Amino acid sequence: MTVTAGRAEHTDSPILHAAIGMAPQIRNAADEIERARRLPKPIVDGLKDAGVLGMSMPRAWGGPELDPLTQFRVLEALAMADGSVGWCAMINCDGGYITAFLEDQVGRSMYPDLQLGTAAAASPTGQATLVPGGYRVSGRFPFASGCQHCEWIWVGCLVLANGSPVVNKEGVPETRQCLLRLSECEILDTWYTTGLRGTGSNDLLVKDVFVPTERTFSFQNEQLVKRPGPLYAFPFMFASKSGPVALGIARNALDSLIEIATSKTARRYTVGAQLEPPKMMRDDVFIQQAVGRADTMLTSARGYLFEVMGDFWSTLVDGEPPSPTQIARFGTTHAFVVGMCVEVVQLIYKAVGGTAVYQKGPFDRCLRDVLTMNQHVIGTPRTYEMSGRLLLGMEPLRWLF
Repeated sequence: MTVTAGRAEHTDSPILHAAIGMAPQIRNAADEIERARRLPKPIVDGLKDAGVLGMSMPRAWGGPELDPLTQFRVLEALAMADGSVGWCAMINCDGGYITAFLEDQVGRSMYPDLQLGTAAAASPTGQATLVPGGYRVSGRFPFASGCQHCEWIWVGCLVLANGSPVVNKEGVPETRQCLLRLSECEILDTWYTTGLRGTGSNDLLVKDVFVPTERTFSFQNEQLVKRPGPLYAFPFMFASKSGPVALGIARNALDSLIEIATSKTARRYTVGAQLEPPKMMRDDVFIQQAVGRADTMLTSARGYLFEVMGDFWSTLVDGEPPSPTQIARFGTTHAFVVGMCVEVVQLIYKAVGGTAVYQKGPFDRCLRDVLTMNQHVIGTPRTYEMSGRLLLGMEPLRWLF
């Protein structure tokens, strides 16, 4: 059984309690978040004080090593207050995950403060030229969410040697993820978007920066994970956290509809020659149906996420590798959950009517945010193809990272 969104039991993590407690502060900053196209410093400081940006850090370092399902609830609660805050928290807490791919002493030296933020641009749009002791990295890296308030950024590169791409015997290019300090990058002011405006997901420009080998890793390495523990056993666990952000956005939209429906009078129509008696929005049958359908759809999507990931997590806790079926379902959680949340928000937006189009209200913001989320590469229709191939016992189709 899953706990209601945005609520915590007394036995739950203090991080979850603190994240829920941030809601008034986040809502008060909503206009500034949208206008500035980044998170204000007080919000970032609040996330750090709450322990959110360090929630995946290992217990061996003094971190909480918070289980994925609790992380989902933290991110969902933040996104209920503001989608951009939830999205940045989802990305910027990845330091604990990616340092599991490095030698322990290297990762620990990078994060003397476990709340240092981490940004990512994992698609291999840059170049990493092999040099003695490491790589010289150059390129332009888009979608670096929350980069303005991060210490580290990991960027995806194609590996070059002697001016040419390094390829294996099948002709697949070698890729490498390289960790740089934000101060080694130039932030390009590119983030002018429909939704998730407050994430500041700008492009980064890197010009011939040396990165030592020990601060790099490759998803093509079958021995990638270097840290024990179930949270780090599956190298793509960090990619499981986006669905809860969509759930939080959709829940905000639904809660806002319920609030307005109980406080606003409905438009009056004439029935034959007579004027309808006055009534509240909630008295209209189509509003009742919209609320009922939206809640059912949202609850179903949330239940699917927690069921699939709960099963996945139990397998990792038992020390077993996930099965092809589990990996197939893992891979479609973003596409399915976010897609369902899009349908929920669109249903609510239509039910609200003309009031929904104003930027000052929550419905416009929720719709823009969830539609923007739905464009993420891990939500592409090919995600279902990847899943289907695994379920059919065919050769896997994978991202080039």
